[in-house]
Parts: sequence; structure tokens; C-alpha cells
Amino acid sequence: MRNIVLICSLFLFCSILNAQQDAWVYLADKENVSAAIANPISILSQKAIDRKNLHGILIDSRDVPVNENYITQLKNASGILVMAKSKWFNAVHVRGSQSDIQSLASLSFVNGVDFADKTLSIKQKKAIHTAKQSKLENTSATFNYGNSSNQIEMIKGDDLHLLDYTGTGMTVAVIDAGFPNANTMGAFARFRNTGNLLGSYDFVNRDTDVFTNTTSNHGTLVLSTMVGYIENEFVGTAPDAAYYLFITEDATSENPVEESYWVEAAERADSLGVDVINTSLGYTTYDNPNYSHTPNDMDGNTTYITRGANIAFEKGLLLINSAGNSGSAGNPWQIIGAPADAEGVFSIGAVDSNGNYASFSSKGNATQSNQKPDVVAQGQASSVITENNIVSTANGTSFSGPIMAGGLVCLWQALPNKTNAEIMQLVRTSASQYTTPDNFLGYGIPDLQLALNTSLSVTDFKTQDISVYPNPTHSLINFNFSDNKKDIDVVLYNILGEEILISKVSITQNSMDVSTLPNGLYILKFNSNGSTKSIKIIKN
Repeated sequence: MRNIVLICSLFLFCSILNAQQDAWVYLADKENVSAAIANPISILSQKAIDRKNLHGILIDSRDVPVNENYITQLKNASGILVMAKSKWFNAVHVRGSQSDIQSLASLSFVNGVDFADKTLSIKQKKAIHTAKQSKLENTSATFNYGNSSNQIEMIKGDDLHLLDYTGTGMTVAVIDAGFPNANTMGAFARFRNTGNLLGSYDFVNRDTDVFTNTTSNHGTLVLSTMVGYIENEFVGTAPDAAYYLFITEDATSENPVEESYWVEAAERADSLGVDVINTSLGYTTYDNPNYSHTPNDMDGNTTYITRGANIAFEKGLLLINSAGNSGSAGNPWQIIGAPADAEGVFSIGAVDSNGNYASFSSKGNATQSNQKPDVVAQGQASSVITENNIVSTANGTSFSGPIMAGGLVCLWQALPNKTNAEIMQLVRTSASQYTTPDNFLGYGIPDLQLALNTSLSVTDFKTQDISVYPNPTHSLINFNFSDNKKDIDVVLYNILGEEILISKVSITQNSMDVSTLPNGLYILKFNSNGSTKSIKIIKN
């Protein structure tokens, strides 16, 4: 009997060792880092470089791709399947038996192995470091919203549209499940016909078809709240932004490789110059319970996807994520999941059409390092458009998230010199319960028009001894000097950062004619004795 037990124990041990496991393999270094950073166009798009320069975001070693030679060696290793890669973490997500994965630690270029199953021992694991980035020193739209009226009016997104902030010039990545018929359905024709569908990729199946090769319509419903347009029936919150559509969610199973797919997609978004990422996904538990997170892991720093989201924030991206649908009384989880727990993620809870807490919306918790959710939008009976081109309703923070994301896209269009953190804080301070936040609604329902007005509220701007008026203006910008100051160089930029007018102003030359310019937002930049100052001017 003792021998039988011993044999059974050995069989069980061998079965565990040979069972398929998921793990992250962290690599030691990268190739040609200095050369790549010195020539950033070799690793980033020009739009990405321009966005980073605008906001003082350092281009660093994390922007350099993973060494493909190392990936090839991992693919050739016995029993190893490479699932995803991350340049930010310099890591590769692999699948294989415990023993085969552990054997990778002996490779000279492997810096450490981290199993998704936290109960497994990790042999030869070395310190895993993530470099901390530093700052560089150096016409109005009038829509009939129809069925979507309530959800956009609740956050005053319609007021931004009236000022012609509809997302033009902004780029968004929607990271989700499938987008069936998004390339053909009539409700997305306006978005496609203007060339605003920039690209797509399915990180699960490793192809560009996100429209037919899919088991979920979730992404189509989500996208509709942002770009959907049916005249007199429906208008999304950012109908004129440009979009990339990425699949990272495998709707057939729950596995931590989806976190790795998401990080990979966020990295691609960053390299393409995307401004905003919307994600209506969240991760808490998995099919294999040994992979599952615990509520204590939702601290804003622990999970792989949350750490990746925080890097994306450092890279200058504005990330909006649904809070989750675990708040119902019978749900054992209750709190916000990953990556919405990240401090660098703007997490969105849900309310009903009257602005009352939706019972399914995941809640904040003391475990989280900052107030969660951040804010809320309509997620109960949200108006959406299905893949069959039919206006319908749906419940979930999956929809309050993108409704809010579209609004933030338009706000950032209006305030292009603001950083992602500044936009987030402007929206928080505009919200209905900013002074008394709670774990249900966070800071409450934002007022995006108020957020814009707060940033542009000063009528007579003073820099040293000069004031500017009127603001807004119809024709002339006047400059008033308090003493005999010498000439000041003044440059007027449009929201794309292009020079429109250049002038010198003084006591005798104290105005600038903008009557011929299109209505909209402009940036006025002063330069005097090496000191510069910028203000925003509205031409109407």
C-alpha cells in the first residue's frame, strides 16, 4: 500500500509539473538602445514623438522593442509557446509545463520568471526592475442626439460639441473584444467615410480581422457610444475622432494572457501616437483559480495589466477604463478590478438615466491608493447600436466608460496643452460631489463644459505687465501695457500646434487682427527676454 501511495504521489507530482502553465519571462537587455533613442522615428511614429514632445514625455529604453533574437530562442525552447510580448516590461508571456518554463531561467538573457499561478515556486528568479520615467527638462456642431440625448447631456458633452469640439484631430484606441460589422454597418459610415478608422489588430488571433473572426459583439456596442451616428436618432460622444480597434479579450476563456495582450496593445497604441485608450474590460478571477487575483491585489500596483497601465499613463496616454459590474449584493467580488484600480487610469462607474447609482457598478475600496471610481456616467439603459445597425439599450460600466471617454477626447481637443493628469483632475473637480466623494459614485457626474470653462475662465490674462482682451474675441486681440515695455514677440498657434500668426506687440502696436481666422481655440504665446507664457484664446 505504501508503494502504491508513493507511486500515486509521484504521478501526481509529475502531472503538476507537466500541466500547462502561464508565466512571464523577463529579459535582461535590449539591442541598440542608445541608437534607437537617438533616432526615435525608427521606433515610434511621428505623431507619437510629437505627442510626447508636447507634454514633456521622455523617450526612453522602454520604447525600444524586445530583442527578437531572444524571442526566437524562447520559441525554439522545448515545450514553450510564446503568447505575447511587452517592450515596456521587456518581457514575454509564455505557456508550457512548469518544468519547461522553469528551465528558461538558466538562459543567459533571462532575468527572471514569474508564474501566473502564485503558488508555484520560482527558481533562479532575479530582481525585476521597471525603469521610472522622468520629465524632459527641456464651426459649431449641431446634432439631434435622439436616443443618445440623455447620456451625453448628463455630462455636458453636447455643450462641447456646440463649440465644435467633436474629437477632430484626436486619436483613440479602443481595446476590447470583437467589433463585428464595424467595417460595414451604416451607423459607422460617417466615421469610416472620413478616414477615421485608422487600423485594427486582433492580438488573440494575430491578424487584422476584428470584424468577422470574432465570438463577441462587445466592442461594436462600446464603439457605437463614441462614434455611432444615425441622423436624428443617435450621436456618439466623440464622432469625429480617429480610432484604432484592438482585440485583446478572448471571449471563450478567462486567462491572464489577456492581460499581456492588453499591455502589448497599449504599447502599440503609444507607438502609433494614440492620445486616449478606452477599455471596457476588467480582470479579477480566472478559469484556473490558481491564477485568480484577490481583492487585496487591487491596490493599483500589483497586477501585470495595472502595472502596464501605469506605464502607459507615464508615457502620456489618457486611459479610461470601466469600473466593472461586480457591485451587486450577491456578487462576492464587489470592488473595482484591474486595470481600473491603477492610479493612472480614469475609472468610470455607472448611474441610471436619473443619475442614481446603478447597483451593479463596482465600488471603490480602502485597498486602492486613490479614490475609485473616479467619476460616473450613464451605464444603466445606455443607448447603443448593435452589430445589426439597430439602436438598443444595454447595461454595464462597459458603456459608461466609453461614453465618458468620448467626452474626455473632446475636452482634450479643446485643451491640447493640458497633460493627461491635468485633464483627469479638471474632470474630477467639475463633478457633482467633488468635495464629498464616496466609493459608489467617486467624485460624481462630471460637467465637461464646467471643466472647460474652469480652464478658460480668466477674461483679462496678465503676464508680467501686459493684459489681453477680449477673450473670447470676434476680430481683434488687444494688448494693454502698464509701462513702457519693449517689444514682445507674440505667436498664435492653432490646436494642432501650427503657427498661424507672428507679430511684435508694444505700446504703439497693441492689437492682432484674427477676424479672418476660423472660429475655434487658439494658443497665444508670448516671448520676452527669454521668458515665455501661453494662454488660450477663443475666436467666435
